[in-house]
Amino acid sequence: MRLDGRRRALPAVLVLTALALAARLVGLGGRIFHWDEGRVGYWILRYHETGEFAYRPIVHGPFLFVVNDWVFAIPGLGASDFSARLVVALVGGLLPLSAWLLRDHLDDAEVVALALVLALNPLLVYYSRFMRNDVLVGAFAFAALALFVRALDRSDARLLYPAAAVFGLAFTTKESAVVYLLCYLGAGALLVDHGLFRAARGGRSVRRLVIHDWRTAITYRLQSWGGSVPRGLGLAAGHTVAAVAVFFAVVIFFYAPRPELWTALAAPAQLPGVVEEATVGSWEAFYGLWVSGGHQSHDYLPFLYDYLETMLYGALFVSLFAAIGLVADGYDADGTRALVAFATYWGAVSVIGYPIATDIRAPWAVVHAVIPLAIPAAVGVAATARQVESVLDRARTEVADADTLDALTTTAAWTPRAAVAALLLSAAVVGVAGANVTYTNAASEERAGEVIQWAQPENELKETLALVHGVSRVNDGRDVLFVGTHPPNNPSDVHFHVENESSLLQPRPGGPSWHTRLPLPWYLERYGANVTSIPPDAEIGSNPPPVVVAAGWDDDRVAGQLSGYERHRHDFRLWSDEIVIFVDESALERARERGHV
Repeated sequence: MRLDGRRRALPAVLVLTALALAARLVGLGGRIFHWDEGRVGYWILRYHETGEFAYRPIVHGPFLFVVNDWVFAIPGLGASDFSARLVVALVGGLLPLSAWLLRDHLDDAEVVALALVLALNPLLVYYSRFMRNDVLVGAFAFAALALFVRALDRSDARLLYPAAAVFGLAFTTKESAVVYLLCYLGAGALLVDHGLFRAARGGRSVRRLVIHDWRTAITYRLQSWGGSVPRGLGLAAGHTVAAVAVFFAVVIFFYAPRPELWTALAAPAQLPGVVEEATVGSWEAFYGLWVSGGHQSHDYLPFLYDYLETMLYGALFVSLFAAIGLVADGYDADGTRALVAFATYWGAVSVIGYPIATDIRAPWAVVHAVIPLAIPAAVGVAATARQVESVLDRARTEVADADTLDALTTTAAWTPRAAVAALLLSAAVVGVAGANVTYTNAASEERAGEVIQWAQPENELKETLALVHGVSRVNDGRDVLFVGTHPPNNPSDVHFHVENESSLLQPRPGGPSWHTRLPLPWYLERYGANVTSIPPDAEIGSNPPPVVVAAGWDDDRVAGQLSGYERHRHDFRLWSDEIVIFVDESALERARERGHV
């Protein structure tokens, strides 16, 4: 362990955390909602309005539903693009603080470097400004592990309780928390094997390592806890049971259906049924969809290719310095540290495994590899910085002690090493800057598969939606009409048309046709707009509402049925998927007169 001068790292970690928060909060509401944000956001609004909630694994865990329901109730904040993303931004921005918990295993420079990577990696920044669960589950799982490691380092069982609570929060965000647990167990097993291999290679008796050294370490730990082995064992068992209870309390609170949870608190006889639904029922729903439901039935190599492409553009710095850190740590006198090896195993398994576990090709999945690889990357950054510092110190000494020409000649042998270190550092920084795309100009085909997922509308659509909001405030009756359509590449599908709009008033799946409207339902629900639709090929009629929404391929056909409407055409996805919004000019004029636009 490296224990020198750690307290100097704390101010740097705090500054980096402040920068991380600023990078995530400034302009947080500036980008229009992504398809997936719109889907989950709409159902959170329905829960906020009805108080009815039941776990549906297709929209992942209940954390955002429960927490954003509270956020939307804050006076002066309400439901908005900013407030919906606020909790994710705060959790992602505070993640660098967890580096301080690992200070018994990382030196001063490495702690700061870890905070730096967690604060500024472009994927972590971008998806901390996105209402999804990936940064949440990764941050909670990482923080829980750091708390657990700190509890072991300091023999402080009290830290098991926040570790259990935070790990419980990870399970309330996304089902991939199970994958994190499996990664931890697998990396732990590899660490044991790593220790046995090193012992055998060093000529030490493996039997002695297992029976004597490890038993001695465990005995010492138990005695330090309780004064004696039996008492220490009893305390360890008691704290473990209590920590598990804390974990399940968090899980049950979030997964419990509403309003049944509040009813059961008033009538305790109903509580066992609610607990069963929150645990067994949720597990069965999760298993039925994500384990045995066929969502992972896809070719592996295309998913792996996209995953590696995203790592190249969005995590080049982390990947490069993780490799440097692993090598540099292996050349240390004590060999590779357990924490560095553990995180490397965890990250490597994530790179290999997530293309199997994920159901769609999405850049946000790479977040789950970036977070563990941040630890060996921090070691690599610190090692590179020390190398550069050493080279500069030697250069100053040579120049001070000899003629300038002689110094240049003498240092010729070591300048390539400094040049390589500087080149690696510069290349990583350039890669980070290149991948950190403009937040409010995200609908770019060139960026698809790199950092941005394909179902992202262009940001100019947000300006048109502001017009829709103003018009809906001055209109009576139907506000928005979706024109049903058949996509040219699949004429059997129906887009935009929902036969029974009232079916969307309860928190249940809206169906594939409703999904093609996303993310517009999030905005229209917030506006209180009265929405209707017509089937494909049906006529709009003589008295259309002030806003008509159509697919790009129906532009001219719909325009021919309307008179006195402005036409606004926008990219609705990244690949040749456009939407056209027609706004009645007279209604728009009334909205402007009343100051709503």
